[in-house]
Amino acid sequence: MIDLKNDNYKWIALSCTTIGALVSIMSGGTLIVALPDIMKDLNTDMGTVTWILMGYMLILTILVPSIGRSADMFGRKKLYVGGFALFTIASLLCAWSNTGMQLLIFRMIQAIGGALMIANSTAIVADAFPKNELGKALSVNIMFISIGSVIGTILGGFLVTVGWRSIFYINIPIGIIGTLWAAFQLKEINSYSEKQKFDWLGILTFTAGMLSLLMALTLGSFSGWAHIEIIGLFGSAMVLMTAFVVIENKVAQPMLDMRLFKTRILAFAFASNLFNGIARGAVTFLMIFYFQGIKGNDPITAGILLTPLAISMFLISPISGILSDKYDSRILSSLGLLISAVGLFGMIWITESTSTIELIIWMSLIGTGSGLFFSPNSTSIFKAVPANKRGIASGVRTMLNNAGNVLSIAISMAIIATSVSPEAMQGLFLGTQVGSQGIAVGSFIGGLRLAFCISFGFSILAAILSYMRGPAPKWQKTSCEKPA
Repeated sequence: MIDLKNDNYKWIALSCTTIGALVSIMSGGTLIVALPDIMKDLNTDMGTVTWILMGYMLILTILVPSIGRSADMFGRKKLYVGGFALFTIASLLCAWSNTGMQLLIFRMIQAIGGALMIANSTAIVADAFPKNELGKALSVNIMFISIGSVIGTILGGFLVTVGWRSIFYINIPIGIIGTLWAAFQLKEINSYSEKQKFDWLGILTFTAGMLSLLMALTLGSFSGWAHIEIIGLFGSAMVLMTAFVVIENKVAQPMLDMRLFKTRILAFAFASNLFNGIARGAVTFLMIFYFQGIKGNDPITAGILLTPLAISMFLISPISGILSDKYDSRILSSLGLLISAVGLFGMIWITESTSTIELIIWMSLIGTGSGLFFSPNSTSIFKAVPANKRGIASGVRTMLNNAGNVLSIAISMAIIATSVSPEAMQGLFLGTQVGSQGIAVGSFIGGLRLAFCISFGFSILAAILSYMRGPAPKWQKTSCEKPA
């Protein structure tokens, strides 16, 4: 192993991954604001536009574990740089799209590039920084993710006045700079064995199983859960994921090392990450509906009103990162989840006349708790795995968080759909409707409360699981792995 853990290289590596995190998060925020203009200009339907938005998240969730394993085998730099370049090229293709289907296809390609970046960025940081500084380093990435989510919707509102294609064009100069900077500055710190085998059967069963599950969740939230197609997708997912677990326990070099889940500290850290995603994933989604449909705010104002979530996370993340390098990550992450739970509990009592100040307080608590949770939880995961397992650990962490977000939105969509007409649902989802026309306000508020109640419950469960993690694992040296 090449020793590059010096003050110069570690900050260079962090700068490379931070640029990638910033551009990927900004791209998502600007897209949400531009969807109405895209739908009108490309004369596309609601289903295509929905998949342009949700498909990106599905691709990330499906691909990141496989890419994480590939990075552990072949190197992180090549995949990260290639992902940044692919993301940039796909952004240009998105800007040139002439139909909704073209944009959907190019958006999927962009998601592959995003998955290559996201699956490797945290592992690159973990490789470059010593363990006693890892929390501080990861908190910087989370800070810029918060910044990206704040400025994404605001920047998107400005760019759509120029034209929706500009939201993709703006990615290109940033992408070129980020790709070249990473290509010239990143180093492969770890050595990689040429004797490792790629687990194709595991990859195929996992991809098919996760795709079936996530499609069932997203389609079911829009069309209802009783359809035979949805039931069939859930059944297929169950069979395929069961087969995947059996395969991974038998092959010598699996895509997903099941020991990651047999070790208590990792199993509970991963589980708390999943349940935090379910608890928090739909908060922004629900509040966009509330601010536009109940409060009558326009899409840009609604986006600005959501900034307390990101700003509070931005402010607390560096503090939590520094603390996690000195104190027990279990305590910090569990405390963060409990703080989020307090904010979600406050949201349970929301009404159509709740003041903006009160909402800002509850959203700030949710953001503060999230900021306190993410860095310590991620730090505990990366301290508990050997260097040659960090890629797959990063992929699993991202996959579970994204899966939680998808499940959270699916649950919320199913609840909200009972009180909102299809026309109003489409208008609110795309930002073309402002006001409560087509909304059964009383039922909508009741559904909103139920959704936040469910989120509160999952946040409490996540806090309990987070606290139940045990001591760090001891990894044995084998022919193709080294201890941390």
